[in-house]
Amino acid sequence: MEAASAAPGPVRTSGSTATVNGTAATADSTVTGDAAGTGSAVATAPAAGSAASDGGRPARRLNRRDLLVFGAFLLGAIWVTSPIWMDPQGRVASLYKSDPAQVQFFLAHSVRVVLHGEFPFYTDFLNYPDGVNLMANTSILALGIPMVPVTLLFGPAVSFVVLVTLGLAGTASAWYYMLSRHIVSTPAAAIVGGWLCGFSPAMLSHASWHPNIISQFLLPFIVWRVLVLTRSRRPIRDGLILAALVVYQMFINEEILLFTAMACGIFLLAVLAQRPGAWSAAWRPLGIGVATCAVVAGALLAYPLYIQFAGPMAYHGLSDAVRDYGNDLMGFFNPGSPTIGGSRRSNVELAPNYSEENAFFGWGLLLVAVGAVLWMRRDLIVRALAFTGVFYAVLSLGEVVSYWGRDLFPGPWELLVRLPLLNAVVPTRFGMITSVVIAIVVALAVDRAARLRQPDRSTVRAVTAFALVVALLPIAPMPLRMVSRPEVPDFITSGAWQEYVAADQALVPIPVPSMGHTDGMRWAASTNLGFRIPGGYFLAPRNANSGDPGRFGGRRSGFGAMLDEVAATGRSVTYDDRERRRGLDELRHWNAAILVLPVDQGNAEPLRLAVEQFAGPAQRVQDVWIWDVRALTSRQG
Repeated sequence: MEAASAAPGPVRTSGSTATVNGTAATADSTVTGDAAGTGSAVATAPAAGSAASDGGRPARRLNRRDLLVFGAFLLGAIWVTSPIWMDPQGRVASLYKSDPAQVQFFLAHSVRVVLHGEFPFYTDFLNYPDGVNLMANTSILALGIPMVPVTLLFGPAVSFVVLVTLGLAGTASAWYYMLSRHIVSTPAAAIVGGWLCGFSPAMLSHASWHPNIISQFLLPFIVWRVLVLTRSRRPIRDGLILAALVVYQMFINEEILLFTAMACGIFLLAVLAQRPGAWSAAWRPLGIGVATCAVVAGALLAYPLYIQFAGPMAYHGLSDAVRDYGNDLMGFFNPGSPTIGGSRRSNVELAPNYSEENAFFGWGLLLVAVGAVLWMRRDLIVRALAFTGVFYAVLSLGEVVSYWGRDLFPGPWELLVRLPLLNAVVPTRFGMITSVVIAIVVALAVDRAARLRQPDRSTVRAVTAFALVVALLPIAPMPLRMVSRPEVPDFITSGAWQEYVAADQALVPIPVPSMGHTDGMRWAASTNLGFRIPGGYFLAPRNANSGDPGRFGGRRSGFGAMLDEVAATGRSVTYDDRERRRGLDELRHWNAAILVLPVDQGNAEPLRLAVEQFAGPAQRVQDVWIWDVRALTSRQG
């Protein structure tokens, strides 16, 4: 984002004039609105933006202050993730332990892609033999492949915490860089904006589970490149740059990319609705650049998208379990749970779960944001930002608008939820875009306050500092809450399993891997997918029929369900002949070699007795019970 000007290069505004690469110039008020307003520092149609777009002098290079800010953001991220760093292998988020196990499995898959030439978009090492469509799941190839050296040296659990740390710090740093170069002229404003983008309650909410969602460091560059295209003198070249960013972000997280693309369109439409005349100068370069991006990115992504939507184990539409997730109205006013002012008890009915607190801004930040919009209401850009933020906030309410857990009336999302692409997003996450909009508005307000020409500068600083304390202190991040988790059995880490399991056979962890039992996925990940496992935590079509609506775990396992009941209750059960035949049929379908039950597994004894009804007496090997069922399940038998 950059200020519009008749001259090339980054623009800083000061009153009614702007500094263009160190030279005074008048802001183009026909594009940016009120030339004296802070928002004129944001270009809706940048004058080809920078050296990258029209041959002007390049934007200011990194300096010592930038490096200090990056370092501060990194220290902040380490502070937030410190409970995981204490023991990456043995600590996990205190709630919902499944997502970290899934991410670690995908990180191990990246190792196989690099070292063994494994097909990147599908695997049967999970949910064997049906497999999992990795393009239809978030396999984070763009994060996992660069992390392969770390995964090989230290394991996927360490790679996980590295990605979470860099995701928070990298997102904050990227937004700080873009704000400081193209939007605001005061360092404090850029720091505040970057901090809010990287450490907002929504980002903290996902930090324990979803490194793919918090890795938003490409988004400011994508947004900037779209805006550069509105006045680009080299739209084809700039379109190619945008295509590269889009393709890479596609393999980090498609959902966030879709939200960003929508936000760019909504923002530009909001600007054009107020300044229709700006379209005459913007449509040609924007159209050429977007078309170039679409053609190049479309060509590069055509095959992966074919696999995602028409390949094996493709599904159409999200599971009903998450499709109707929405933010509660009161959730906008409470601080997020992982913050100083947050409370899990207070937020328990205000979000679908603690990993989806995507709109918990707190009263202070909302008041400051609304006050900033009212203060800068004459500025076209601020009005467009406000519209975009409110639009996304409304969509994030989901299919039914609720207040303190009570359903009030249908939300607008009900009209959109079945549309292609939108039927595969989690609506509560629209609130993350509102978070970014609020961060930019607050940064603009801080920048404008710093540039006010007041006789008593100390008063302005005091008021600004007070407003920031009111806004930021209640949502200041706290270290993530972690609990201990079972270690991967020595039987797995020592490689003893290799004596039993052939390449076309499955190792069956007990309980059978599912959304609620993901330790077996960590076992496989610790060996860089040395063996296949049935079941698991992933999205797949119901009953394994490609094209069906999605659900967690694909087709249901009767054998797994029987053992889940024992694992949950600890009660001994006796199975009849029909149930035992059904269990053996599933073991044959999986081509199971061995069943493995850790000795220290919860309710291990009733689980052992239950499995023995299917597979006979167990054998103790190291720290696990195993059942060698190759004679029962051999496909040659």
